[in-house]
Amino acid sequence: MTHPHIMSAFDEELKYLTRRISEMGGLAEQMVGDSVRALVNSDLALAQKVISDDAMLDDAERQIGEKAIVTIAKRQPMASDLREIMGSIRIAADLERVGDLGKNTAKRVIAVAGSGIPRKLARGLEHLAELALIQLKEVLDVYASRSPEKANSIRERDEEIDAIYTSLFRELLTYMMEDPRNITPCTHLLFCAKNIERIGDHATNIAETIYYMATGAQPQGERPKDDTTATMGSVTD
Repeated sequence: MTHPHIMSAFDEELKYLTRRISEMGGLAEQMVGDSVRALVNSDLALAQKVISDDAMLDDAERQIGEKAIVTIAKRQPMASDLREIMGSIRIAADLERVGDLGKNTAKRVIAVAGSGIPRKLARGLEHLAELALIQLKEVLDVYASRSPEKANSIRERDEEIDAIYTSLFRELLTYMMEDPRNITPCTHLLFCAKNIERIGDHATNIAETIYYMATGAQPQGERPKDDTTATMGSVTD
């Protein structure tokens, strides 16, 4: 955690960054959850709300960046204070990207609304999103506590989401091979599944940033990965 400074204005500037990051995190969580619900339920109105909400997340990232630059220029912070400010910029960028991934998923609701989503695939998407949202919520809680141990623990759990994504990827390929009419909707669902998997990656990025903010060092070792879809053909967005 940060310690009080002689200049109370500096503390207020740091608190502003912390507060805005928390607000961004809450909105990003909501957008992701809403985008998956809109997809599974073919809820076009909810999908449009997610798309519209992205502008608020973009604006919040811009405000955090501007405040961080002004604070650095005025206070010339050192050591942990500088890490705190730079970490806020990095976390805001990850949360903005999470919002983009939620928006991109919402944009595909119209494309798959007519065909419907098989219940088995819907459950797979919901489970994948649930894991990604749990990881995102937990890392935002760690941001409040600045616990390097908890941040590292979240980082090491990223492979669970990768494994579920790989399983869902295989299921979607099976549906596409069984009936050519499934190719178009399943392709959209592949993109949606990849969007959700990437949300887990951004949560892991945030965990690594928190670890650095708290310790001044980068986490040791490679982050665990269990995404084997590259061996079956990759999906990019």
